[in-house]
Amino acid sequence: MAMLDVALSVKGLTKKFDISAPFLNRLVERKPKRYLCAVDDISFEVPKGGCVSLVGESGCGKSTVARLVVGLYAPTTGAVAFGDHRDGNALSVQMIFQDPYSSLNPRWRVRDIVAEPIRELKLREGEAAIDERVDDLLRVVGLSPKDGAKFPHEFSGGQRQRISIARALAGEPTFLVCDEPTSALDVSVQAQILNLMRDLQDRLGLTYLFISHDLSVVRHMSDRIAVMYLGRIVEDAPTEALFDNPLHPYTCLLLETIPNVDMPKRAREAAAGEVPSPIDPPSGCTFHPRCPLANARCKAEKPSLLQRDGDRRVACHAIEENRTHP
Repeated sequence: MAMLDVALSVKGLTKKFDISAPFLNRLVERKPKRYLCAVDDISFEVPKGGCVSLVGESGCGKSTVARLVVGLYAPTTGAVAFGDHRDGNALSVQMIFQDPYSSLNPRWRVRDIVAEPIRELKLREGEAAIDERVDDLLRVVGLSPKDGAKFPHEFSGGQRQRISIARALAGEPTFLVCDEPTSALDVSVQAQILNLMRDLQDRLGLTYLFISHDLSVVRHMSDRIAVMYLGRIVEDAPTEALFDNPLHPYTCLLLETIPNVDMPKRAREAAAGEVPSPIDPPSGCTFHPRCPLANARCKAEKPSLLQRDGDRRVACHAIEENRTHP
């Protein structure tokens, strides 16, 4: 991918959290510090105007990646770079949060919530220009300018998320980080919000990093999907290639959880075990306790994310060895 086409480049990103007991407890009990590795040496790129999604079960580190990208967390190691830095320009970035009930100030009217980024970034001069911009943004997300006089509690969950999108757009970003923006909404409302976001991307030329636990959601949005498990990317492929021919056993497991209208009673094998604790992850490939293809090498050696079949990356010893059984 040419550098001019890259909106976001993530290289060797790692984030560790100190979860140690207080100093005196450790001193008395003679215990070392403990760390939780939420994100473990991941690298990926997002092309300008595209949408790349990070997918995985709760606790896999995808929301931590979102916060690292927007600067809410500082990385332990690795780098996050936006845009083409050869000409000194970086993309403006905003974030849409998961919960529309807690991410909006309940004491502020909607007009003030949307206007705040405009005032702080000095994007318009004078209250008349700010009010006009707020009215435009509310229309863009499918609300009425009259809604600006209301408080967040007067809206449904889907309408609140539209307000959150308007607030994010108020900063005039070119890059949006979307941290599970539909997971708190009903299925029918999810579709409305996803269609709105897709329409906004086409109209405004936005670039998305989309975070979700639901592969059926990201299929509608994404050009490319990176599947995460316990802080690492285990498979990274173009969307349709991943759905048509999933390679990693964990990707296959996630796809099996999607309901199939055509085959509602199809036979599905339950996944063995639960997601291990990220505080004390398994040795080698962290998926090996749940993997039907795991062998001794999987238990001892961490797999590398290797290029395969052209534009795809997979971290799996079984795939590397063309192995179909342990």
